[in-house]
Amino acid sequence: MLTILGFVMIATFLVLIMMKKMSPIAALVLIPALFCVFVGKGAHLGDYVLEGVGNLAPTAAMLMFAIVYFGVMIDVGLFDPIVRAILRFCKADPLRIVVGTALLAAIVSLDGDGSTTFMITVSAMYPLYKRLKMSLVVMTGVAATANGVMNTLPWGGPTARAATALKVDAADIFVPMIPALAMGLVAVFLLSYALGLRERKRLGMLSLDEVLEKETASETVLVGAGNGADGRTSLTKKTTGGAGSGTDADAADEADEDDGFQGLDPNRATLRPKLYWFNAGLTVLLLTAMIMEWLPIPVLFLLGAALALTVNFPHMPDQKARIAAHAENVLNVTGMVFAAAVFTGVLQGTGMVDSMAKWLVDAIPGGMGPHMGLVTGLLSLPLTYFMSNDGFYFGVLPVLAEAGQAHGVGTLEIARASIAGQALHMSSPLVPAVYVLVGMAKVEFGDHTKFTVKWAVLTSLVVLGSGILFGII
Repeated sequence: MLTILGFVMIATFLVLIMMKKMSPIAALVLIPALFCVFVGKGAHLGDYVLEGVGNLAPTAAMLMFAIVYFGVMIDVGLFDPIVRAILRFCKADPLRIVVGTALLAAIVSLDGDGSTTFMITVSAMYPLYKRLKMSLVVMTGVAATANGVMNTLPWGGPTARAATALKVDAADIFVPMIPALAMGLVAVFLLSYALGLRERKRLGMLSLDEVLEKETASETVLVGAGNGADGRTSLTKKTTGGAGSGTDADAADEADEDDGFQGLDPNRATLRPKLYWFNAGLTVLLLTAMIMEWLPIPVLFLLGAALALTVNFPHMPDQKARIAAHAENVLNVTGMVFAAAVFTGVLQGTGMVDSMAKWLVDAIPGGMGPHMGLVTGLLSLPLTYFMSNDGFYFGVLPVLAEAGQAHGVGTLEIARASIAGQALHMSSPLVPAVYVLVGMAKVEFGDHTKFTVKWAVLTSLVVLGSGILFGII
């Protein structure tokens, strides 16, 4: 019964948000609360929620201060040179813009943190997508899929979890998988090329100068971060004809039509050119400390945000203005994380996750025993989408590894296969970083899910198929 209720609860959640019958926050809270009552454990709902909140509180704190930190870095101009280089490459060609999105997301993903990847990628690319009236779900889908492939880095989380759960070396999992993961990245770039080509056919192609001539402002906008604050320029005139003509089929874009174009002026008051190398050094130090695990990530971002605000904006009114400028993103993301805590708390507290995992493992036919690497890879797609990485790697993977050993399949092969589904995992409603992505891009989570899941599944299958073809799995 728990197994059935668990699957029904997840399906209900996904259907309601994809049909836009409920907001993600409401669905994450109300649906599990209702199913908790169905299970007969409504009296323990408070305990489950508090346990879920306790487990996700460090993540929420990390996201809160990471948004403030990178928001300040965007404000002061740290990423402007990167954005200028991307602008020079992308020009006003939708094809180049989509490929540039995949490239930027993959590069920034080297820091191992999805939230920072999405903040930087969206801040850099959002203005171009809005100027050309490109589909914003293309941006979120490509960024999430690219980050999902790169999330398999040993310091990214899944590989370390697999190594810990199976008591093997993370390098022994990751290094042999590099060719398969490289094929996954190739698949992402081919996908971005195809989607970009589709956008180019829909919108046409202009030079950047031609696009700018259609705007009311004469300055090129570099990046966008947050809403309303000093130094921000609002360009509300819509582009007509050329690249801006036609009706945008994307519902997320239609919903955002009245927002105008928000961006940051290259002459904005928040720029701190004299502190550029301090900010660059602080960011490198912060990312190094994160990779080397000198301190917990929430503590690092808390310290980094406090130091960045103090040095760049020594006057209290300026600090308050910067915090206020990014408050909307902070509230949206942390609110979603705590709402997700209700969902995960009920799933785990009622025993639904354990019951679902046991049912799936028991459902594996005996004849598939010698092919447990393939089975593990295929199961990693739905399981890492419908449950947290912790739940899959520490709860399900050891059982799969034990079943594999009974049929002569090595533990390392099982471990490598288990990371194949990460391209899909990064669009899971249980991943806090995805709410940073859709929130900053002003895309409905349901729209992102409907667009991205099929491409993410395809990318994951490319990784898994390559691993089998190369004899890695």
